[in-house]
Amino acid sequence: MRTTLLIVLMLTVIALGKAQDQARSYMCYQISNSITIDGIISDSEWGDINWSENFVDIEGGKKPLPTYKTHVKMAWDEDYFYVAAELEEPHVWGKLKQRDTVIFYDNDFEVFIDPQGDNHRYYEFEMNALNTIWDLMIAKPYRDGAPAINAWDIKGLKSATAIYGTINNSSDKDEKWTLEIAFPWDVLKECAPEQRKPKNGEQWRVNFSRVNWDVKAEKGAYSKCINPETGKAYPEHNWVWSPQGVIAMHQPETWGYVQFSTNVAGKGADIFVSDEDYPLKMELIKLYNHQKQYYNEKGSYQKEVKSVFPVHVEITKLQFLIYAKGKTGKTWYIDHESKIWSE
Repeated sequence: MRTTLLIVLMLTVIALGKAQDQARSYMCYQISNSITIDGIISDSEWGDINWSENFVDIEGGKKPLPTYKTHVKMAWDEDYFYVAAELEEPHVWGKLKQRDTVIFYDNDFEVFIDPQGDNHRYYEFEMNALNTIWDLMIAKPYRDGAPAINAWDIKGLKSATAIYGTINNSSDKDEKWTLEIAFPWDVLKECAPEQRKPKNGEQWRVNFSRVNWDVKAEKGAYSKCINPETGKAYPEHNWVWSPQGVIAMHQPETWGYVQFSTNVAGKGADIFVSDEDYPLKMELIKLYNHQKQYYNEKGSYQKEVKSVFPVHVEITKLQFLIYAKGKTGKTWYIDHESKIWSE
């Protein structure tokens, strides 16, 4: 177990340098019109809202581009945070129909939201082409022993899908499936700054993931392709909006930035404000991984660490705190559970 953890930490450290300058960004504008959540991304409702960049492999540029195109739109109003997605797919299928089952055993679409951007208390949402959903809250990343609160539900959630083809029918070729989601602020604000919806210019950390399995046609239906050497399905493909650098979605520090604007979509534009302290945050994550690796090898944390930033380290037998001042004048901290915050 200790050897496995060490390997994971080493891979994460290697990947950080490749992911640190790849966090994507999106300007999320308000809308004055209502959006009917039916899965259809109509121009009358979404026409003034830009598409995101196309998804890439979860590991980033070191892997080939995804086989099928995926992109998203985001918007908001007084009541909801809206997400729409278009997923090109010649084989639309889905089997899971029970809420809060592990949806990524099917092809799925996933949303991750960290309102405070501190790596703790964030949301995960998954849905398949049948509009079967799984919603849960994560207290902290799994690398830090997170409990996943599976009983947590997004009350008032609206979601829908639209199939451009015929679902679960392998005798024809499909075009795509699309989806719409309306996340109510009344629920999302639970983990948000000051327990409220965003202010103008505020940024939340958000990412999206698409899981796609290799399938084959069997008797008019679909089944996963089996690796004859293992007798199990080939690993799934993971395509994301903001690349993670490793096959791990639960790294909130590498999710994208969504900046909320009170300008109405199509009637004004704001400039995205880059996070000047992002390089420092990624350095803190790097040092966090170093401390975890060091503890795994030595049984204690290291008092002195090497860094390109003038960092300070405080340790006890079981905990550590690392901090440094960023370009913005804020002092940023990270602890032994990878929580990042500023003062």
